[in-house]
Amino acid sequence: MRNSRVATRYAKALLLLSSEAGTLEEAYGDMKLLVRVLKESKELQNLLKSPIIKTDKKITILTKIFENKISKTSMIFINTITTKKRESLLQIIAESFIKNYKKEKGIRTVTVTTAVAIDQELKTQITNSVKNKKEENIELIEIVDKNIIGGSIIRVDDIQLDTSLSNKILELKQTFNKNLYIQDF
Repeated sequence: MRNSRVATRYAKALLLLSSEAGTLEEAYGDMKLLVRVLKESKELQNLLKSPIIKTDKKITILTKIFENKISKTSMIFINTITTKKRESLLQIIAESFIKNYKKEKGIRTVTVTTAVAIDQELKTQITNSVKNKKEENIELIEIVDKNIIGGSIIRVDDIQLDTSLSNKILELKQTFNKNLYIQDF
């Protein structure tokens, strides 16, 4: 709980800083890159969490990784976080920044999981059905997962609609596992 509050504060600070500097879009791209790199590299996560590795070494490593890939403002921000010994929260801070950015810009994220890729027409239909009456932007994330067999799983904010065949099969299994026989004596 405490870490999420700290991460939210740092994320809001970066949002305000990049807004004032006119580099909000760059910072958004930088934070998306940071989240992706941290999710893909368990070694980097462990390095950032390690109390044994000195702060200077962590800053050097982070600079070498992100030097030419992110803006100067974002690099200074990452170095500041690391100097303050909050580098283990970098991923949470970046995710919080992305969430706050989307909230400020009125962007809703819709995740669609299907067994096969969907065409552009279906993507447009999903986007239009999710939009509210007010003008808002929809970010559609498509995930192809053959394990759901068929159907789809649509997630909007905290609401999930699961019409996948694997879910229906699971529901049938649970129904059949119930003992419906009632013994009369």
